[in-house]
Amino acid sequence: MLTLPLSVWSQGKTITGSVVDADDGSPLMGATIMVEGSKDGTVTDMDGNFKMNVNGPSRKLSVSYLGYDTQEVSITNGTLVIKLHSTQRNLNEVVVVGYGTTRRSDLTGSVSTVQSKDFNKGLVSSPEQLINGKVAGVQIMSNSGSATAGSTIRIRGGASLNASNDPLIVLDGIPLEQGGISGNGSNFLSLINPNDIESMTVLKDASSTAIYGSRASNGVIIITTKKGAKGKLRVNFSTTNSLQTRTRMIDMMSRDEFVNTINTQGTAAQRALLGNDNTDWNNQVYRTAFGTDNNLSLSGTAGFLPFRVSTGFYSQDGLVRKDNAKRWTGNVVLNPSFFQDHLKLTLNVKGTYNKNSFYNGSAIWAAATFNPTLPVYADNTTYGGYNEALDASGVPVNGGVCNPRGLVDQYDSRSTVKRLIGSFDVDYKLHFFPDVKLHATVGTDIARGEGTVYVPTTAASNFSTLGLDYGYGPQKNTNQLMTLYANYSHYFEPARSNVEVTAGYDYQYWKSTTPMYVTRNANGDDLSTVKASDYRHVLKSYYGRLNYSFDSRYLLTATLRRDGTSRFSGDNRWGTFPSVALGWTMTQEKWLKDSKVLSNLKLRASYGVTGQQDGIGNYNYLPVYTQSVAGAEAMMNGEYILTYRPEAYVSNLKWETTKSWDFGLDFGFLGNRITGSLDYYTRKTEDLLATVPSAAGTNFAKSILTNVGNVDSHGLEASLNVTPIQTKDWQWNLSYNITWEQMKVKNLSLVKGSQTTNVLVGPSIDSYQFQVLSEGYEPYMFYLYHQLYDPATGKPIEGAYADLNGDGVINSEDRYRYKSPAPDVMMGLSTSLRWRSLTLSTSLRANIGNYVYNGMAMNTGAWETVSYNAYQLNNLNRSYLATGFQTRQHLSDYYVENASFVKMDNLSLSYDFGRLNRWIADLTVSALVQNVFTITNYDGVDPEVPNGMDSSFYPRPRTYSLSIGLQF
Repeated sequence: MLTLPLSVWSQGKTITGSVVDADDGSPLMGATIMVEGSKDGTVTDMDGNFKMNVNGPSRKLSVSYLGYDTQEVSITNGTLVIKLHSTQRNLNEVVVVGYGTTRRSDLTGSVSTVQSKDFNKGLVSSPEQLINGKVAGVQIMSNSGSATAGSTIRIRGGASLNASNDPLIVLDGIPLEQGGISGNGSNFLSLINPNDIESMTVLKDASSTAIYGSRASNGVIIITTKKGAKGKLRVNFSTTNSLQTRTRMIDMMSRDEFVNTINTQGTAAQRALLGNDNTDWNNQVYRTAFGTDNNLSLSGTAGFLPFRVSTGFYSQDGLVRKDNAKRWTGNVVLNPSFFQDHLKLTLNVKGTYNKNSFYNGSAIWAAATFNPTLPVYADNTTYGGYNEALDASGVPVNGGVCNPRGLVDQYDSRSTVKRLIGSFDVDYKLHFFPDVKLHATVGTDIARGEGTVYVPTTAASNFSTLGLDYGYGPQKNTNQLMTLYANYSHYFEPARSNVEVTAGYDYQYWKSTTPMYVTRNANGDDLSTVKASDYRHVLKSYYGRLNYSFDSRYLLTATLRRDGTSRFSGDNRWGTFPSVALGWTMTQEKWLKDSKVLSNLKLRASYGVTGQQDGIGNYNYLPVYTQSVAGAEAMMNGEYILTYRPEAYVSNLKWETTKSWDFGLDFGFLGNRITGSLDYYTRKTEDLLATVPSAAGTNFAKSILTNVGNVDSHGLEASLNVTPIQTKDWQWNLSYNITWEQMKVKNLSLVKGSQTTNVLVGPSIDSYQFQVLSEGYEPYMFYLYHQLYDPATGKPIEGAYADLNGDGVINSEDRYRYKSPAPDVMMGLSTSLRWRSLTLSTSLRANIGNYVYNGMAMNTGAWETVSYNAYQLNNLNRSYLATGFQTRQHLSDYYVENASFVKMDNLSLSYDFGRLNRWIADLTVSALVQNVFTITNYDGVDPEVPNGMDSSFYPRPRTYSLSIGLQF
């Protein structure tokens, strides 16, 4: 469709206009405008605008854009508004990249974008959950089922060992600091309202991430929030209300199995501890949980001012009693433009008020192990009226398991967190030189967190301390940013070349402070002192990028960034991070351009270097002395004085660097109704920041963080998007991705060529560590003994392990590396089927080849665990029925299980009623189920657990939701 003013064409005129999407009016950057019958032409700028001189007899323009129907347009005087109709499906042409945007056809790196319409549906507490299972090479795992739990995000498996493996998160141009804050240490990203997000772009290879330099080794996720749009006022309201229920629980003995086991195998004293009740302790700790998420937004134009204002309230109870997260959010975006769009301003302010109530973490263990034959309450009220195990003197038995209901009821831990993220962007396209655009951003991210803990004196859990009653914080975090860059873009007609150059400077400052606080008991007596902290660091950066394309066929991208950080000494402070990438759009060649079947085919190759300096502390290169706190003074000359303790440090710490190759193929068929990509990548991390043993007498700690060795990884990724059916009444969309990856530790030696011992890492149970870092192997493999089995019964033989080194002795030399928590293959599948106004959609994920150590089966599945004292019985894991172990076999590989799984993350059915009346423009009602099912052979609660260690894991709930969306 073409909108033209009535005018008469004349030769030698300057033609101006814009090219936009016919469906939504969005500008099409990089559209090609050619004068028919000549070689004259141009491309649209970032705002979809163009300006060109036309000479000669030609009276028509040919306007083309990848994924849109080519259109012939008559030339007239005045401004042209050219509306192109898309021929593509599931392909977003304008892609947000570091410090700007580009069209997808010009991409030379591995970049994936998920738009809001493709986000995961349901009650979503944190932004990363929106894209779980949607992007090849990206693994997102919620750390538990708690309402306050965060997520672990890995892009291509991560690139480090001890330094951070978390990707860089960039929110509306502001790189966010990793970590959390007091009162929200594990789920800081949840303070961003998912309903305000327009798109999330994942940068995976070095070509796309190197522009972020020292923070990009683990990939980058760019979050773009919704903004105001020109037009009349639009009001949107949505509400989602849900109920959460338990799914799979720890496999403990039933009440009858437990009683029978004690009666047949227990002593007389143990049998005497059996009661007559039948208590399901899970019912005392867990509950059906309610959640609600409500959002209201207003957008439009007030005079010359496009705006969007939104507010939201979210509240989610956890399955465990006392577990709750509440969030109030507000967002204001003003984005006016002046001087015919030469000057654009954007003010974006997001505010969050978060209140959390935390559960007692000991209650999950207690609910699994507490004696099921005892009642919940006792006859006396000494310990809050709860039935507790008491010794002969009438006090809680030392080291006993406390009453599960008492643990949740008598524990009160709350926090309050406030966060403000604000940015002001200025874009100015020079009037006298419109090929140049200047950009400036100033931004800030301010957070404050504090909390309280209260346990009454009557609580058996804190009997020895007479309860707890103290506050902590406020911790104050500040993140300040200034970004300045210039962009030059020009199409050189004679050379058929498009050149874009970006150069810029960043300054970012972080500060985190926490005051000293004292932990006290419920009577107000001091118990301990927690020292104050003050951490600060600065990052300065210079960067540049060149994008070059010839005839829309041959593409080149080169970037260079130089970072300087205060986390390293002056000698190692600056690092340089380059990248280069090439692309060949084969479907722009004459021999493929007119193909009726193949609509897109592009080859990509890239190489780059990125860095890492997160997760290592701010002062590890400095000799730091820590002052002792009250209660830890030294006696000198008859008086107590504070002392100073030297901390371990390495003066020559430097950048951890990752060198990456990526080879990719993008394809599209049948007008891009079938699209996809294939990628093969390799990564090598050098000067690895790792914690390794230090030589005796060389430092102030047994282990030090230093640059040592390297880690290699490689993998394959594939994604496929298909629209098999597209008619007026029916539409079926399918999206599938698969990832295969491997990682290997190549060197952990402080001295090149020397032999290193295995470094034990990971979670521990009773001081046993189960995972190891070893040269030549995957990181974090399980390091255990090989269990021997009775050939007649097939049962494991207690204490019998294979002598793997053949020396006739079973000792630590016989431990071996067995399996890994990391999956070999990850898959994701999303599909939606629409019939008229009714849509059915679902998302599934699968991990293959991941293993889990079943710590609960080991730690509660031996006879010794039934009674740690003479006053109490503990329930047993049903694994005891299969093993008959008398003592716990901590390091037996018997407990390492294949945890491969298929999960249906969500299933939704929605109906769009459309316009109901003059006030309600649209009504949509949806019913959703999340965590629908899990198919796995793993015997524990969930095959997807942090670090591959299952120990008192908080079960993920199944969620049933009803959602209503209204547009006015």
